[in-house]
Amino acid sequence: MLKNFFSLILLLGLWICSSPTSAILLSIDESTTTPLNLTPWLMVAHPVSANNLADIQALPKNDWHSFTNADIQKLSGHDFWLNFSLTSPDKIISHILALDNPLLDKITIYHLVDNSLINTTIMGDIFPYSERPFLSNIFLYPFKINKNDTHTFYLHIQTEGNAAVPLNLWSSNDLAQIAEATAVEHGFQLGILAAIGIFSLFIAFASGSFSYSYYSGYVLSMTLLVATINGFAFRYLWPDWPVLQQIMVPFLLPLVMAFALMFTEKILQLKYLNRRMLLICRYSAVYILCVGLASPFMHYGNALYIEIISVAVISLVLMVFAITQAINGHKLARMYTIGWMSMLTGACISSLLYLSVIELNVKPQTPVMLGLTFEIIFMSLVLAIRYNDERKSKIRIQQEALKQAQKIRSAREEALKAEAESNQKLEQMVQERTLELEITLRELHEVNHKLTEQSTIDSLTGVKNRSAFDKRLIAESRISRRQETPIALLMLDIDRFKSINDQYGHLAGDQALRVIAQTLQQHLKRPTDLVSRFGGEEFAIILPNTVAEGAIQVAETIREAVAAIKFEWEGKVIPLSISIGVSADIVTHEQHGTELLEQADKALYQAKNGGRNQVRLYSPAATPASN
Repeated sequence: MLKNFFSLILLLGLWICSSPTSAILLSIDESTTTPLNLTPWLMVAHPVSANNLADIQALPKNDWHSFTNADIQKLSGHDFWLNFSLTSPDKIISHILALDNPLLDKITIYHLVDNSLINTTIMGDIFPYSERPFLSNIFLYPFKINKNDTHTFYLHIQTEGNAAVPLNLWSSNDLAQIAEATAVEHGFQLGILAAIGIFSLFIAFASGSFSYSYYSGYVLSMTLLVATINGFAFRYLWPDWPVLQQIMVPFLLPLVMAFALMFTEKILQLKYLNRRMLLICRYSAVYILCVGLASPFMHYGNALYIEIISVAVISLVLMVFAITQAINGHKLARMYTIGWMSMLTGACISSLLYLSVIELNVKPQTPVMLGLTFEIIFMSLVLAIRYNDERKSKIRIQQEALKQAQKIRSAREEALKAEAESNQKLEQMVQERTLELEITLRELHEVNHKLTEQSTIDSLTGVKNRSAFDKRLIAESRISRRQETPIALLMLDIDRFKSINDQYGHLAGDQALRVIAQTLQQHLKRPTDLVSRFGGEEFAIILPNTVAEGAIQVAETIREAVAAIKFEWEGKVIPLSISIGVSADIVTHEQHGTELLEQADKALYQAKNGGRNQVRLYSPAATPASN
């Protein structure tokens, strides 16, 4: 620890004294305490036209400077590069780079060892969750450092909105421990919020109370917003829908404020106490809902600017309303003010921590989570008090009425008792039938989903089947025809597949089909691309919005990848190769898609006749088919 302390002091001294355009080589060893904040060693550049590693490496030194918060203090589009270098005098040690901002759109990591590029990794929340190299809410990149090797990292950050880059270096053991503790902490917080929201929803259903309905909507939408910001929603709710991840924050933030406005209207009883405040609340709710509905069609940064300003103004307005009603003697308004103030205070402290205006030994999101939890619990207390007051008020009115009508009291009490029992039984029956129906519908939906998924997947290879391919071809052909965009088709056939079955058996052939299918899927990066098993040992690929040159490049990449497969069966290496036929054009009529498929098939036969293990673009001079 003493050695590590002096090393850190020396490095910080070098960093302070060095030129801001010169990167510092950070030396780490087994005794380096993690997490190690890499911000003091980060260099940043904002190139105008450089988009690849070669251009970035060619930038002059004066284009780089030490990373500061000023580089990310805007909510519009961000496109910048980060650079830092590591070395170690010890034996091989394993570390993990952790970028703790789950909302970054795209991160490209270029990993160089002694100035030689060894790996390029792309991740971000615009990609499906399963494509991350390390399945975690935050972005992780594991690597090993050999003795005296110099590891240089270039990070290309492209994102909309918040571009905070809290970059830390972790050891594997430390990260596992803190990840477990953090998961428990977040799970506890989200669990409390979700439990309160669901409980309030049940009370709303049982009592028909609008107050509990709005409060439940506020808590549940806030829970979903927090889960989205922390990456839990993307991980567990919509991991295969990155498009949904891009619109949820600007959609949920107005939804939370709309529920807060309607809940405030009920709690402060503005309908009876102040009609002007009531109209302001309702108009504000309509306005913020319109902003939320329009957010998917707006630029992300502009939407966030509008929403943040709107939320800030509405929050202040609600605070003024609450203080005004509290001064006028409204008991619940005082408690509402305390709860709302706790949430705003936590949000302000978290904002100051994010902007590095103040420094506390807590995570930036901790104050707002604590304030939010306190506020929601406090609002639950407010609702409970109001509910209790309303109940007492009703009882008092009933007692006064009963005193005025002594002659009919007994009969009325019996009638009320019978009515209450009947209503309770009816509500229980409705809830039971509703739950039974929901369970049945959920089970039916799951069965239908599984059947639909199974009907489109080839059971052997795991890729789409011929039926799914035909439907997709029709759809993409119509899009190509309507938008006048090119579409490319690839027909692939495994060379000498029959000899594999004859020599090694059909099980070996099946395994070869699976391996090749997996390789094809790995080399199709766009969500709109489709690979399917066409039949036997043939595969077909649809590449929307792709010209012939691009399709040939994809086909060559796939062909080389298949040829590089080390396929072993029972201790023997079986060479694999494929022949590919390519056709591409803009669809002009209804049958054009089928014609393109036939052309790709003819091109495949040309490739087979030309010696196999090659790519051929369709030409009218087709040759006879070969096996």
